Amino acid sequence: MNLKNKLSLTYARSLMVTGAISESCREVEIEICKHISQDNNKIIVEFGMGQGNITREILKRISPTSKLYAFEVKESFCNDAKQTILDDRLIIINDGAENLQKHIQGEINTVISSIPLSFFSKEKRSTIINGAYNLLEDNAYYSQLLYTKIHLKKFKRIFEECYIKSHKNLFPEHVYHCKKTRN
Repeated sequence: MNLKNKLSLTYARSLMVTGAISESCREVEIEICKHISQDNNKIIVEFGMGQGNITREILKRISPTSKLYAFEVKESFCNDAKQTILDDRLIIINDGAENLQKHIQGEINTVISSIPLSFFSKEKRSTIINGAYNLLEDNAYYSQLLYTKIHLKKFKRIFEECYIKSHKNLFPEHVYHCKKTRN
């Protein structure tokens, strides 16, 4: 079995945790990271690190003095990333996105998320999105990958500006870009 098939099998076995049956396509990795600041000393947060394909793209874009806090609930994904992504700017947190404020108290410049919000309860989804919004600095983005467009109204209730960019893959992938314009 080749590596791509093994990864798809790993994702499929963990569908309710990862929300995906395969890694995102390269175009989505680029799209979801397009609002990341390259300024110095920024805090970037990733929800749902998975196998690290988006994590690697984030690390390519951030400055040498910035930090990436990557949240992942699947311990085996955390362990794999610790062995394969050797970068001092990466801080891997084996915890859920709903616990963001337990780990980060300062302002965040960008949130990149590929967690399966559609599978979460309304309360958990609200805790995650509102928690991220509250820590985002002014004019910062929360970018979310989903396989459905039904969440746009929910994001618009929280963020001042929102739009969706769609990409075709095995299943259509939709990147929600949500901007906070006030503190």
